[in-house]
Amino acid sequence: MKKILIRLTVIASLFLALTACEDDGGDVDTRLAAVSILTEPLDGKEIALETSAGASTYFEWEYANVEESGTAVYQIAFDKADGDFSDPVYLTSADNNGLYNNATITHKQLNKIAGMMGIGSSETGSFKWTVFSSKGLKMLKGGEERSITITRLAGFADLPVDVYVTGEASEGGVDLSQAHQMKAVAGGEFETYTQLTAGEPFYFTDGTSGTPREFYTDGGLIKEGGTATVATTGVYRITLDFNTGACTYALVTRIGFYFSPDGQILFDLPYVGNGIFRAEDQTVTFKQESWGRDERYKFRMFVKENAGADPETELEWGTLNGTDSRPTATSPESYYYIKLITNVTQWDNKWKLMGDFDGVPADYAIYLQAGQPYTHSITK
Repeated sequence: MKKILIRLTVIASLFLALTACEDDGGDVDTRLAAVSILTEPLDGKEIALETSAGASTYFEWEYANVEESGTAVYQIAFDKADGDFSDPVYLTSADNNGLYNNATITHKQLNKIAGMMGIGSSETGSFKWTVFSSKGLKMLKGGEERSITITRLAGFADLPVDVYVTGEASEGGVDLSQAHQMKAVAGGEFETYTQLTAGEPFYFTDGTSGTPREFYTDGGLIKEGGTATVATTGVYRITLDFNTGACTYALVTRIGFYFSPDGQILFDLPYVGNGIFRAEDQTVTFKQESWGRDERYKFRMFVKENAGADPETELEWGTLNGTDSRPTATSPESYYYIKLITNVTQWDNKWKLMGDFDGVPADYAIYLQAGQPYTHSITK
């Protein structure tokens, strides 16, 4: 009888625990409040989108009241001006994986969202936003909606897959089949290192045969048709973002071999064409330290932004994969992959030369080309 009473007590306790966690409808408690107040931006806010990478707009709202039922997560929703948010055009999580009561939306994202609303490039239009709070499978639309007016960037709806530099000023001249291909760094974004001749016309295409689309740049924007020129003959780093219609030019004035033990550039790598910088028959003598021979190195690059108008900026080509070991003849190609670094230092992001290069003439080359990772080589 005692065992039966114990079992009945346990069953009763489980029943009470389960019923305590149920609401009147018999479901597990997912009590959740809707967001009642939106804070930023103000209703009817007008925003002219900017092309800079760091441009963004801050959205904020008051937390939903979920004190007795745990933490809610939030999503900010965008819908057309006449929409009811039953099927939002765009939905994205708040910052910190949805846990914060705010979201930082880049202008590039807003440009995309505005395009989804049917607002054309460079045009101005309005749409709405609100916030959904959710917990488990339960989701509630916010009690307030606000309007936002966006002036879109001059981006392109039909993004090119490939982009090439051609024209009299380019390395390949007017022969379209010899156009210099740009490196695709993201969807609709391209970059190249190529030489241009001052005063001669050049332009960009999305193909090297037939009648491809043609683009040019003017005032920091990409436009269709026409040609552009540069004021100074030299090697340029050109970036094109067809999502935003923005472009940048930087004149590369120097790339040098930086020897970390000496803290200085030992020699320059002249540009030889097709995105390649090479120095031949250069000798690097390792530095003798108390612990052994020091052979650490990387590369320094100097550029003038805005196509040469500004003072020089010093950048660094260092290791992409963070290796700090001495290579061997069987080291993978990825050992030599490079990345561009804005914060230059003496010791970070370096490689090590193989031991048999100590005091031995060798060729040093950097390859900044489309169709392969940016990399470098050192050969005898």
